[in-house]
Amino acid sequence: MPTDILTPPKSKPAQPAASPAITKTASAVSANTATVTPPATAPVRDGFGALPHAQGTTFRVWAPAASAVSVIGTFNNWDKAAHPLQAEGDGTWAADLPGVKAGDGYKFVLTTPAGEFTRNDPYARAMTNSAGHSLVFDTLNFDWEGDNFQMPAWNDLIIYELHIGTFNVKEKGHPGTFRDAIERLDYLQSLGVNCIEIMPATEFPGAYSWGYNPSNPFALESDYGGAEAFRELVKAAHQHGIAVILDVVYNHFGPGDLDLWQFDGWQENDGGGVYFYNDWRAETPWGHNRPDYGRPEVRRYIRDNALMWLEDYHCDGLRMDAIAFIRNVHGEEDPGADLPDGWSLMRWVNEEIKNRQPWKITIAEDLRGNPAITAPVHTGGEGFSAQWSSSFIYPMHQALTAYADADRDMHAVGHAICSAYNGDAFQRVIYTESHDEVANGKSRLPEEIAPGNVENYFAKKRMVLGAAITLTAPGIPMLFQGQEFLAPGSFNDTEPLEWDWAAAHAGLTQLYRDLIALRRNLRGVTPGLRGQGCRVFHLNNNDKVIAFARWDANPEEATVVIANFANQAHENYTIGLPAGGEWTVRFNSDWTGYDADFQNFPCFGAQAEGGDYDGYPQHGSFALGPYAVIVLSR
Repeated sequence: MPTDILTPPKSKPAQPAASPAITKTASAVSANTATVTPPATAPVRDGFGALPHAQGTTFRVWAPAASAVSVIGTFNNWDKAAHPLQAEGDGTWAADLPGVKAGDGYKFVLTTPAGEFTRNDPYARAMTNSAGHSLVFDTLNFDWEGDNFQMPAWNDLIIYELHIGTFNVKEKGHPGTFRDAIERLDYLQSLGVNCIEIMPATEFPGAYSWGYNPSNPFALESDYGGAEAFRELVKAAHQHGIAVILDVVYNHFGPGDLDLWQFDGWQENDGGGVYFYNDWRAETPWGHNRPDYGRPEVRRYIRDNALMWLEDYHCDGLRMDAIAFIRNVHGEEDPGADLPDGWSLMRWVNEEIKNRQPWKITIAEDLRGNPAITAPVHTGGEGFSAQWSSSFIYPMHQALTAYADADRDMHAVGHAICSAYNGDAFQRVIYTESHDEVANGKSRLPEEIAPGNVENYFAKKRMVLGAAITLTAPGIPMLFQGQEFLAPGSFNDTEPLEWDWAAAHAGLTQLYRDLIALRRNLRGVTPGLRGQGCRVFHLNNNDKVIAFARWDANPEEATVVIANFANQAHENYTIGLPAGGEWTVRFNSDWTGYDADFQNFPCFGAQAEGGDYDGYPQHGSFALGPYAVIVLSR
């Protein structure tokens, strides 16, 4: 494990009281409620936002600094005097409006000591666009056609990370949509992928973005097709046997088109107001816009958001972005900047999910090598199911991109292969490409190896080397869109994925298909690749060859992987073997069927011979191509 381990706070601090300004204003509201005109009917639905029902819509909003609130919209000609909300206490305002239906537009008008503000609903489930107005939307009104998707076990998951705006662009000058993505589900299913991880898709300013600047955290991006199209994608994915994980952003909101900012007029230090910290804790790499994790209403807001995706939209998991900045202002081991309320919030969200739908997965992007992130909450951990593995990506990327073979550190590679968090191999997500690793001054792996020439022999061979390790090492493997067909360059949210490369590199796509089949044991010959067991038993740092065994219940029934990290072939390379008998080659990455530039170096199985080697009482010799991987099983 890396040494930069961050420890959880010893205890959860008491919730901070509301600021004096808010407390004073709330008291004033309570004293003046008799002057507020009551709505035609009392609120009939629990929850926040616009909540449609058979007879109308209940509106509820939290605005503790307001002295009056009304709702305006297409149903009352945007008249702020037509429909006042009544104070419910604790800064909450609500009204039920008969006849208001899904599709109607609306906003809230807040009267406050700081002035009058017209705001979009913080809980808006749909928007015309990030700078437009909120839309009433019924998250419960959808024909799921009996959707009862069974989430694959963690040891069977193959995650494919994709960005809706670039994944399958059908209309020039417009980003791809959720419905466009549906058209590629057959392809993903044939590849063997059984889980897609969608980069953030909630409403953001403009039509193009990575998605990590959410303006309306409860609304799905209108340029992607909105909530209706997203539900269609989730249902279609499930019909293809593919789970859906949504990337969510709780470390900051905005900064653009953000009606949450100084929502009800209150603020301190020119900060963000009731939804945000208003002191030094607000500072993030993306602006002074960190949510106030200690305020109960903000904690509920984030909890409600997480549960909505899993329950109302049938998502199978969440990937939570940059949680190091939720538990620490600087995202580092700095006790003076710890955010214990951030830690306890993430723990609470994970507990809520496990209590309600324990088969769904939560994945943390922390990248600090901290096992407490995925430790159970009852032991003081944060309770995530898995986390992106810094102990895999960094040493593997260095070994694959080093120009000279002599610079590849096989000891670091060996540690990367068999690392685990809390003794569980499937608490980590492993990859050689992700959206972070292929952008922001970095490029896709083949581009890093051979800039401007990804068709280069070395670029292809070492890309395949990385893919083979990712899909055979313990952990949950993840691919990034287009990785499997040698997509060039860097990731950019305005440049569509070039699908003609898939046809041009069908052999490489078949290589990934074969590796995924072995990883999931779809052919019944590599059950070890689904197990917890891992041992690097052969490490040759001179010749840059490594061999490891993967097993489930019985180490003697292991699958063996041999990887050559050098441009030097071996006709008879000897390694120890976990058991006697005939060992068959199930995969050889050097096959010319995968790429015409590969050498088709012949790799045959072998009968184990007696004699101690690598700590085993038997051994065998195998041919091994340059920069090649072979997979063996009995």
